[in-house]
Amino acid sequence: MDITSQDEQLREIGIDSRKALTELHVKDENQQILSELDAYILLMSKVPLLKPLAWLTGLPLIRPLLAGMYHWQINRRLKLSGRF
Repeated sequence: MDITSQDEQLREIGIDSRKALTELHVKDENQQILSELDAYILLMSKVPLLKPLAWLTGLPLIRPLLAGMYHWQINRRLKLSGRF
């Protein structure tokens, strides 16, 4: 969904509008909202070719490194575009 001017709808489903700009959000099959790397891991795990990458992303030593890189890249992109 396009999150522009959707603050109320985002709040209704439990997503902070600022986090909607900085994190990927998906609903799983149980209607639970997953964000950030959990969302990417879920999506990758659904694609047979990407399942190994989902597993690798979830490893305890890899996950924090990727999370830091993810946030750095998102914040950089938003600052460059003037949206942050």
